[in-house]
Amino acid sequence: MAIHRRDLLKAGSIALFALPLSTRLGHAAPGGLVLEAKPRPLQLPTCSAPTTAWTYAEQWPLELRIRHGETFRATFLNHLAEHSSIHWHGLRIPQAMDGVPYVTQDPIQPGQSFDYEFTPPDPGFFFFHPHCDDITALAHGLAGVLIVEDPREDGLFDLDRTLVLMDWRVRPDGSYDTITTDKNAARAGTFGRLRTTNGQIAPRLTVRPGSRVRLRCIGVDASRIPLIDVVGAEAKVIATDGNACTPFALPWPLGPAQRAEIAFVAPPAGQTVELQDIWQSTPVTLARIVSEGEPIRVGDDRPLALPAAALPEPDLDKAEQLRLDLGAGVSDPAIEEFVKLIGGAGEICSTQRVFWSLNTKAWPGMGPGKLPEALARLQSGKSYVITLFNGTPHRHPIHLHGHSFKVLDNQRADVPAYWADTVLVEPKERIRIAFVAGLPGKWMVHCHIIEHQETGMMGYYEVV
Repeated sequence: MAIHRRDLLKAGSIALFALPLSTRLGHAAPGGLVLEAKPRPLQLPTCSAPTTAWTYAEQWPLELRIRHGETFRATFLNHLAEHSSIHWHGLRIPQAMDGVPYVTQDPIQPGQSFDYEFTPPDPGFFFFHPHCDDITALAHGLAGVLIVEDPREDGLFDLDRTLVLMDWRVRPDGSYDTITTDKNAARAGTFGRLRTTNGQIAPRLTVRPGSRVRLRCIGVDASRIPLIDVVGAEAKVIATDGNACTPFALPWPLGPAQRAEIAFVAPPAGQTVELQDIWQSTPVTLARIVSEGEPIRVGDDRPLALPAAALPEPDLDKAEQLRLDLGAGVSDPAIEEFVKLIGGAGEICSTQRVFWSLNTKAWPGMGPGKLPEALARLQSGKSYVITLFNGTPHRHPIHLHGHSFKVLDNQRADVPAYWADTVLVEPKERIRIAFVAGLPGKWMVHCHIIEHQETGMMGYYEVV
């Protein structure tokens, strides 16, 4: 279901099978969309009173859709008590639109606005969120989904739904519990009490038997890494981080910021398909898809697959080799000086504690002063292979801004090379990723377990 932009601005809470409100945008929307970040009440399941969430609109979760080739326009209004911006995660857009305060743009102060405008070069499944004080913002729900629809996929699926997976760090009365602790930030991160899918507990979706179902799963939680599986149907992963891949079997880990699109054919009437997290000894049901009614069709033997992704192919024979070591934090007196330079403990973009590093360097933060040195200078249009090594006992989903890369190898030998913008690196694992350096600019690379990002595990590559 799609509604017009004007409806988004006036609509109240809308339940679409407990799935997100989808808003299709495009050239017909005069002036583009208004995204107004501010505290809003959100009634969460099992809570006796509403939680004060931070959202971009009256609905949560929020899903926006445009067609590939259309220009996206959005005016961001900041009605929070701290400065903010919007990072468009996974999109290969100009640096000026990447939304990183002090790196790609000035922070948007409370009461101010900023116009984002870009034409996404790739169709796919993306999302958006701030890039300073992310621990607080994401814990309060400040994120949204952007889908760039591929016309080549029209008619491939009867049901296309997004599933936003998130922990809420709330108490039974709806107030916030502890969002982060030093102990957890130095380990796997802090987890929330209330696990939800689209703000609900295991929402139920009804489909007709034989329906071709596409579930777009995204982990917007700051820490949780579910191991996604499907029970009740033969399901395959058909896209990773919005990029079509050779279909492969579940289960599949889904770290913070990662996306996995799962396809299957709905079973006969009366049967149920469950999306589960099987990481723990007792599986957790994330969503239920129930077959009801008459079969939608019979004899449809089309493969459950998407048209191939069209991304710049790296030349592995000529690629320059780089290394990115994920490590524990190291003592660095320069960090203390940098924090003083950019405003001290009151600056929400500064690193106040150090537990993690990239290439033995801990990120000191961002501010109006001088940025740290780049991890490397890359040449636009040149191919690179980066070997990531995780020397820590914890998992790290590593995200590179402004690029999609090909994951050449990982611990699952049966998964062919696939495109991503965020890759999960297991403890003591080495993973090679390959890409063609894109548009000029400073492009952040960091762990998307946000407590790791904000305690040192971040840096940037400069493309010239």
